[in-house]
Amino acid sequence: MGGLDLLRNYLFYWAGSIGITVSSDGDSDLIDYTLRSVGAFIVLEGLELDFSFSWLLWHHYVAYHGFPVWIFLCRCVGYGWHNRTSFAFFEALWEAGVTHCFVNLGTDHPSILEAMVKGQREKPHSFPKILTCPNEMVALSAAHGMAQVTGKPQAVIVHVDVGTQGLGAAVHNASCGRVPVLIFAGLSPFTQEGEMCGSRTEFIHYIQDVPDQKAIVAQYCRYSAEIKTGKNIKQMVNRALSFAMSDPKGPVYLMAAREVLGEEIEPYSLNQTVWEPIGPTALAEDAVSRISQSLLSAENPLVITGYSGRNKNAVQELITLADSVPGLRVLDTLSSDMCFPANHRSSLGVTYGGHEKITTADVILVIDCDVPWVPTQCKPSPRAAVYHIDVDPLKQQMPLFYIDADARYRADAYTALKQINSHTTVMKMDAATRDSRIKVLDDEHKARMARIDEQAKPRDDGLLSCAHVMKVLRSAIPQDSVVILEAVTQTVTVADQMKCSLPKTIFNSGAGGLGWFGGAALGAKLALDNGTLNSGPFVVAIVGDGTFLFSVPASVYWISCRYKIPFLTIVINNEGWHAPLRSAKLVHPDGLSAHATREELNISFKPSPDYAGIAVAAGGGEIWGGKAEKVEQLGGVLEEAIGVVKGGRSAVVEVVIV
Repeated sequence: MGGLDLLRNYLFYWAGSIGITVSSDGDSDLIDYTLRSVGAFIVLEGLELDFSFSWLLWHHYVAYHGFPVWIFLCRCVGYGWHNRTSFAFFEALWEAGVTHCFVNLGTDHPSILEAMVKGQREKPHSFPKILTCPNEMVALSAAHGMAQVTGKPQAVIVHVDVGTQGLGAAVHNASCGRVPVLIFAGLSPFTQEGEMCGSRTEFIHYIQDVPDQKAIVAQYCRYSAEIKTGKNIKQMVNRALSFAMSDPKGPVYLMAAREVLGEEIEPYSLNQTVWEPIGPTALAEDAVSRISQSLLSAENPLVITGYSGRNKNAVQELITLADSVPGLRVLDTLSSDMCFPANHRSSLGVTYGGHEKITTADVILVIDCDVPWVPTQCKPSPRAAVYHIDVDPLKQQMPLFYIDADARYRADAYTALKQINSHTTVMKMDAATRDSRIKVLDDEHKARMARIDEQAKPRDDGLLSCAHVMKVLRSAIPQDSVVILEAVTQTVTVADQMKCSLPKTIFNSGAGGLGWFGGAALGAKLALDNGTLNSGPFVVAIVGDGTFLFSVPASVYWISCRYKIPFLTIVINNEGWHAPLRSAKLVHPDGLSAHATREELNISFKPSPDYAGIAVAAGGGEIWGGKAEKVEQLGGVLEEAIGVVKGGRSAVVEVVIV
């Protein structure tokens, strides 16, 4: 009698000894199959077993009969999942405040699947909500958008090296945008003869075994590590989240093999209060005094910001600074968040790369901004005093970055602005100078608003301009709507016309990986609804035609239907990529490309795809699609689309502009 037959007979004997009868041919065949499956579990159909082998007894049995040690892997389904690494992983996420996991699963996740099912069945109100994402970039973009709205990290689960690569540009976006998110990936099993639970069972486990999986994304992450045992799984998760949530915030990456995820551990919990991120840093007192005095003594002070608005309290502090320093102007580069209200007299609006006021300012405060100006296009006067406050003033992930600042400070924007305001609000300026400067700002702002309104007037030929589309859209959507903006060359026009004046009402990726908007809109709407379907503010994504195609729309709009996450998408169709041509003209203003057709430059999207139709198909007909090419069509199409979204379904409107 062979060793496998001996074990089979022993199993029957042992099961009978504890009162379990296994007599049918089907059950017998099932045991035979299970014993021959490396790393499998004993499954007795129709039974919910709650027992396991005594390790000591089994050790002696194996030793006596000379069996391979891997046979000890046999365990009963339903036993011990509360005590396995995979379940502790989800517990760690929930205990640390992670409420959602955006997943794209694979063969590295058997124990993850078991833990998800058990958690969703037994702890539905204290277990992360799992959302299936057919594409990894969409998954990470959704976590990105949710984190931007809530300020809290969410989790993404992907499949070994290929799923990690599938994250693509979304990793760049989360890193450059300083968004906290935890990425978890499995690893190919590190055993192949059944030595441990989770050993290799499929050919793909060999193909996907790579030398250094985390190196794929490590340069974009604040922290990356392999989980090597379940005994400290919660410490590893919390260490990663501490990096993600400490400035400069960003993505973190953890990975673990199947053997580790299937490891049995003793249940445990952590004291979460000792895992808080590093607190915000403040300016030294002499820095506060120096900056305050400089701003108040300036004739043309200027603030340039980009992502200080991620803390909504920093928006109010910047308003206070503008009110207490007469003549102060604020330029918002909209790196990722609305930082200063468009309706304030000090607002210069949104732009990036340069502005005429940069060249005339005598004091410039750069605060939380990645690119305040591009020196080849615009730069401050050599006589200007420049102060740079940032959570990352050295831009440590940029090989080339510097600005000619008189002083640099690593500090939290909200904290620093509050400190500066404690000085500027009590220092007085003579009334005549104050009133004169305020009048200048009022006049400038009124003139700028008039120019913006003029640009939005309908064209005489009845065709659509981006400015007119945005003006009509702004009047049609609710006032508290949240804008997800990824319009590339139309960004400034969109921002000018939308005139956002409330914190957290407009978001950009803060980076350059196009296609972010789709997942981001899903994540933002999920966060705003906060568990009640379509109860939060209206969400509208405003995107370019190229951006729409980058977003993997089939995945985006399928998720929207599956989980009932409604949002409106406005696709600005200008027939292709305009950014490459604009860039070419900046380098070669009189070159061949400046006079070539878009077809010659390979940036044309003719014939134009049916953008709305792509979304409709992805949602199985549940998405509403529309198109406007003329001024006379626009109002009706938008009204119908907005009504559909308010009713709980997503809508996509293509607008063809000239």
